[in-house]
Amino acid sequence: MPTRLKLIAGLGNPGPDYSATRHNVGFWFVDRIAEQYQSQFTSDKKFFGELTRLAAPGIDCRLFKPSTFMNASGRALQAITGYYNINCADILIVHDEIDLDVGTIRLKKGGGHGGHNGLRDISEKLGAADYQRLRIGVSHPGDKTGVTAHVLSRPGSEDAGLINAAIQRGMEVLPLLFAGELDKAMTRLHTNPEPTGQGRNRFETRPCHDLADDLK
Repeated sequence: MPTRLKLIAGLGNPGPDYSATRHNVGFWFVDRIAEQYQSQFTSDKKFFGELTRLAAPGIDCRLFKPSTFMNASGRALQAITGYYNINCADILIVHDEIDLDVGTIRLKKGGGHGGHNGLRDISEKLGAADYQRLRIGVSHPGDKTGVTAHVLSRPGSEDAGLINAAIQRGMEVLPLLFAGELDKAMTRLHTNPEPTGQGRNRFETRPCHDLADDLK
């Protein structure tokens, strides 16, 4: 029997100053799922995050947004997976990916953290890295010294449209992921044409704040 998805965790930084930044695209994705299934997040201190459970025929999956900063995402994932006894293979982590162009979205299972501090902490705290990942491209600034400022900045209207188009493509393979059909979901997602900038730009774009490097 294929593994059924039990937890979808979007990564990001908490608070309104970061809500529209590239680093929070994981939050954007799980917010979109909650909106589609008319499910409301509630804060749960014992999990260090916000949680909701999807109520739909054939689906038993929780959505989760850690309230820790990105670097401490593993603390929150460790708490919730331990409480509900969720296996690592039953988890989908949704996160920003600087090694993918804006508008690109990719699925994978397992692998390294690729320098992403949220994934690094999750793998360390869970003691495993065979969770599924949905990687949403936010592009690389071209210079590694500018990565932190880039991911903690708000995308312009064109990039926001591309990101939202990618999120919509990810939403379209959710039924396959809920059913545990990861390979089919990957095939469908990876063989579809890339978006052309037509996406719902649901996020206000404002000048980037000066943010500390340790928030990445």
